[in-house]
Amino acid sequence: MTEQNRVAIVTGAARGIGAATAIRLAADGYAVAVIDLEEAAGKDTVEKITAAGGKALAVGADVSNGEQVAAAVDRVVAELGAPTILVNNAGVLRDNLLFKMSESDWDTVMNVHLKGAFLMSKACQKHMVDAGYGRIVNLSSSSALGNRGQANYSAAKAGLQGFTKTLAKELGKFGITANAVAPGFIATDMTAATAERVGMGFEEFKAAAASMIPVNRVGVPDDIAHTVSFLVSEGAGFVSGQVVYVAGGPLD
Repeated sequence: MTEQNRVAIVTGAARGIGAATAIRLAADGYAVAVIDLEEAAGKDTVEKITAAGGKALAVGADVSNGEQVAAAVDRVVAELGAPTILVNNAGVLRDNLLFKMSESDWDTVMNVHLKGAFLMSKACQKHMVDAGYGRIVNLSSSSALGNRGQANYSAAKAGLQGFTKTLAKELGKFGITANAVAPGFIATDMTAATAERVGMGFEEFKAAAASMIPVNRVGVPDDIAHTVSFLVSEGAGFVSGQVVYVAGGPLD
């Protein structure tokens, strides 16, 4: 099976890193299922892919809901084919200092990031096992190392790293690799919202971040998409259980 007839699923693919990744994988030759909370949200990404000659499908699903995940994957199988590539990118922020963080803030972040990756991986792995080939990439974050105001997000992203390493050990014998990509500062709607939360203009916020990054710029979604593209490729078959920090320099 070649890239031209492999099927990839990217969650949270309506915008930002997810959209850039879906577009890149389509350019690599994969048929791509664009999953987001609402099907309509993924239409823009799908249109960009199809306009460039690629094949894509928008699917609406809450990745933290087992029934919706099962229905979404079944639809992908029916309309595109069995998925052998999965990028667990869906995520939300509910930032706050610990003493202000609500139980709902904690649960929402854990459910989307961790439970979502678990449910999607479980639903897709059987298709990968049947094919004797699979690639799973989970989106972690440099926040996994700890970040003020993100007890929930940091814990979830650190949890994804342990989840990734376990998948690599369990699924490797079936020809399936699992890796995590941990972005540093990436300019997206999500980081723009963070700037607003801390009372800074986004340009000022990006400039302050860039001054602390060795390559002297902030990241963009395509930086992550290129890394994912390698990790899901044929050539990355001996790379598994790794966490790749894409942050413009080493992190302490």
